[in-house]
Amino acid sequence: MRWLVTGAGGMLGQDLLAVLADLGEPEVVAATRADLDITSAEAVRAAVADADVVLNAAAWTNVDGAETDEEAATAVNGHAVGLLAAAAGKRLIHVSTDYVFDGSATTPIAEETPQNPINAYGRGKALGERAVLGSGGYVVRTAWLYGEHGPNFVRTMLRLAAERETVDVVDDQVGPPTWSYALAGQLVALGRAAAGGDAAPGAYHGTAAGSTSWFGLARATFELAGLDPARVRPTTSDRFVRPAPRPSYSVLGHDRWAGTGVAPLPGWREQLAEAMPALLR
Repeated sequence: MRWLVTGAGGMLGQDLLAVLADLGEPEVVAATRADLDITSAEAVRAAVADADVVLNAAAWTNVDGAETDEEAATAVNGHAVGLLAAAAGKRLIHVSTDYVFDGSATTPIAEETPQNPINAYGRGKALGERAVLGSGGYVVRTAWLYGEHGPNFVRTMLRLAAERETVDVVDDQVGPPTWSYALAGQLVALGRAAAGGDAAPGAYHGTAAGSTSWFGLARATFELAGLDPARVRPTTSDRFVRPAPRPSYSVLGHDRWAGTGVAPLPGWREQLAEAMPALLR
């Protein structure tokens, strides 16, 4: 099969390329932001023309920045995704986010739950989702993503551990910490299943099993890094006011994987333990 990976220079994009290489896929086109302007309809049509599967990991990821420049964020997360959807149709697997929901749930959020974003970033991603689903493509929502490449919460905790004696972390937001390399493997498996007609188009949730708070994740990070987890202290979100409101509950359900031949991801702590050696390098 011929694969196109957009956003190939990002954290998830680099892991997608690594997974495809590990599987021996010989025909992979890696498109970084410099290689492909996804806001250009002409460029997008040319890029996807020969691809059997398009994995879209390109995104505006600055959540707080989207609050002050929603138009620019939506151009990438919404309108450009629409261009990809129009050009690739059912060949497109698009990575989305828990931020399309409002965080008011108290049990894992089902794939068919209506969108209700509470910030600019979520509104842009919701627009992109609608375009993909309307064109018969695949949306995979993820949350609390961390990995070897690029900035993320786990790397920030490891850095702060070297700089401070204690770290205060919020304990009133709950979600599923998800390793980007594990998600990449699931996305590639979905691409294969979709190409073989074994996975129906629509929305899927690509997050780790289980959940914790940011405080719980920080403590687990310290522990698995051989540090004293008691150095992490709990606090509340009102102590860290940010431009974009965050959902307080981001645990996603995984029911739609049944029957696709693609396994849901393992537990968040298991993933973190497997990822830690690379994160400590």
